[in-house]
Amino acid sequence: MQFVRRGISRRHALAAGAALVVGACARERPAPGEFAIWGPPAGPSIILAHAERQGMLREIAEDATVRAWRSPDELRAGLTSQTIQLSIMPLNTAANLYNRGQDVRLVNIMTRGLLYVVSEDDGIVDVASLAGKRLAVPYRKDAPEIVLQRLLSYHGLAEGDLTVRTTGTPIEATQLLLTGQVDAAFVPEPAASAAIAAGGLIGKRLRRVIDVQQAWASVAGEGASLPQAGLAATGAFVDAHRAQLARLNEVLIAAVRATLEQSGEAAAAAASLFGLPKPVLEASIPYSNLVAVPAAEAKSEVERYFSAIHELDVDILGGRLPDAGFYV
Repeated sequence: MQFVRRGISRRHALAAGAALVVGACARERPAPGEFAIWGPPAGPSIILAHAERQGMLREIAEDATVRAWRSPDELRAGLTSQTIQLSIMPLNTAANLYNRGQDVRLVNIMTRGLLYVVSEDDGIVDVASLAGKRLAVPYRKDAPEIVLQRLLSYHGLAEGDLTVRTTGTPIEATQLLLTGQVDAAFVPEPAASAAIAAGGLIGKRLRRVIDVQQAWASVAGEGASLPQAGLAATGAFVDAHRAQLARLNEVLIAAVRATLEQSGEAAAAAASLFGLPKPVLEASIPYSNLVAVPAAEAKSEVERYFSAIHELDVDILGGRLPDAGFYV
């Protein structure tokens, strides 16, 4: 897949690395009763940032605001303490919490996959060709590693057939790639775009050698999507704001269209919110497969995704596929 150049300067590329290392700078905790929507510094949150900048969220609530969490651990802690009640999160995280007794429900899906294998190795063309390679992947036991392990299992690659190095963040994975310590990195957007930009500064011809979304169809079946993240909320928040959440889904559908049509403006809004370079975010938008599909409508494709990762390890989802109560 050819990289679409967006005029990323040396300064922006270096800033991308620095910003992604420390993560997004979250605002202060929301005031009691505030309609706060949380998200990570990744593709789906660009939709939220653009919707907020354009005033679209005021249709939901006058005090609606978008906030950033830095890591999956911060997200889980926020859900436990109730300081985070509505957030974009990996679907496997939401399902695991739900099945383990924490009342977390799925509101919608906001991407159909934003994972890529980035490398300059011409020998890497598909999952099977990762045999014998050194591969970095972020977030142990979270969505990227889960998807990777399911792909490797499907293609008959066992431990020892390749070297997998797990890192704490996507940028740590790309740093291993940029310094030659691995042959490829299995990372989400916008880290993939940031790595490609940074590689160009040091003479590395990095590119997306595997579109993981396309590779996933070999596991889950023809036409299967990779709905890895979406909005989820605590049960108490759902019960208190059910009408607003229904309207929020309508607003986000319009916000997705606006983000795709006004990618520069959307990237600028997300850059100021998450502390990431605008050119890198803009370059990532075409590769982030952004959507806004209400959970009830997305149920069949989500269950198809869950079934595929459940076959890898039943504990990923907390022992079972979530029941109908999981879907708002």
